[in-house]
Amino acid sequence: MTDAPAFACVDSPAGPVRATVEGGAVTAIDWAACDGPPVTPLAQEVARQLAAYFAGERKDFDLPLNPGGSAFQRAFYDILTAIPYGETREYGEIARQMGVPAQAVGQACGRNPIPIMIPCHRVLGAAGLGGFSAKGGVETKVMLLRLEGAASLLI
Repeated sequence: MTDAPAFACVDSPAGPVRATVEGGAVTAIDWAACDGPPVTPLAQEVARQLAAYFAGERKDFDLPLNPGGSAFQRAFYDILTAIPYGETREYGEIARQMGVPAQAVGQACGRNPIPIMIPCHRVLGAAGLGGFSAKGGVETKVMLLRLEGAASLLI
């Protein structure tokens, strides 16, 4: 029997962000509100780290993540988490690294269940921002890049 999911919620410049904690790891992040404070120690730590990130006081996360997915998706998430704060990569660059078409990278970004912590917002198109599947779409992607000091890349 597994424990029921716990939630960690924080305010962000793009609205409320909710992280789902299940089985001892973060399994999802979405833009939604919660009822009440985090009730587990891990959910409390997730909320603390997310709040510090949005306050510009944290550049990475030290949390267990379990995004699930295929072997390809997990390898892709490992590449994303290696992109440093404030830096970006292009879809094509990651596609060459993985030996797949750039479209597969874009689709994997869109299926990322843990945005922010698995930073798909740091992946751009060769001639533009590319998409962003979170609430607010590209505007939220721009907000995250600006937060990380990558705004010069947007000009």
